[in-house]
Amino acid sequence: MTTTKPPLILIVGPTAVGKTELAIQLAEQLNGEIISADSRLFYRGMDIGTAKPSREELARVPHHLIDIVNPDETLSLAVFQQKARDAIAEIHSRNHLPFLVGGTGQYIRAVTEGWMPPEVTPNAKMRDELERMKEQNSPYWLHDKLRVLDPQAAEKIDARNYRRTIRALEVIFTTGRKFSDQRGRGDSPYHLITVGLIRPRAELYQRVDERIDMMFANGFIDEVKSLLDKDYSPALPGMSAIGYRECVRVIKGELSTEQAKAEMKRVTRIFVRRQANWFKESDPQIRWFDPNEKDAGGEIAQFIRNSL
Repeated sequence: MTTTKPPLILIVGPTAVGKTELAIQLAEQLNGEIISADSRLFYRGMDIGTAKPSREELARVPHHLIDIVNPDETLSLAVFQQKARDAIAEIHSRNHLPFLVGGTGQYIRAVTEGWMPPEVTPNAKMRDELERMKEQNSPYWLHDKLRVLDPQAAEKIDARNYRRTIRALEVIFTTGRKFSDQRGRGDSPYHLITVGLIRPRAELYQRVDERIDMMFANGFIDEVKSLLDKDYSPALPGMSAIGYRECVRVIKGELSTEQAKAEMKRVTRIFVRRQANWFKESDPQIRWFDPNEKDAGGEIAQFIRNSL
């Protein structure tokens, strides 16, 4: 296949499907470098609960956009988009192959589809008022309002992600238009080769459960205690990642460890189903592979070579 656009390999799929290990193997074979498109991996000090690649894994191939902000900082979609494109350009300048890897569909689409995020200046007064309304009603009250005003946006925004929910409402109230209608798109600047990983749902759920059990065995609660000791508030957007607030409740004595695990497993299954809204098995632009298949890694590497 010949194209004048520079190549970009996408490795997509739900949480716990096996993207990290496969991406590292492929990057090792194909002279690649990895760019994280997982919004949870941006934060320093949040390692166990985000299933961040280990030091050994990070050392195997160059990684980008991991540990780039503190938990009390925010990284807007527009800033991520620019940072990712800068990293891709740097990788191409070294004649290496960029791999954009993650399960956060919005961040991947922003890079690959030429999204132009809505140019609405943040309104601190409006955000404070929306936050106040959330506190007066219920944690998911704002998301319920978004579901009424813009069902398509609500379907793709996790109800626990208050920052994105508030941003969507802010854009709607400022412009009078649906948030989901304002993602301007252009042609992709890249020659996209998209690899999707999929497993049977029961197996995926089992992997999720095992991962969560391992997080607690590896010191997840101690990690959260360390963040709290550094005066990072549980209400921070960065702390909204699945599991962190549950651990805070364990520390406060509001939940047992087993209750926290059960809640994490329940919420993660919902998140897995939401991820499927971004990357559908029926999408003809995605070539799906089951990592269980014999020599799946070899087949995927060959598919990429043939598509370049």
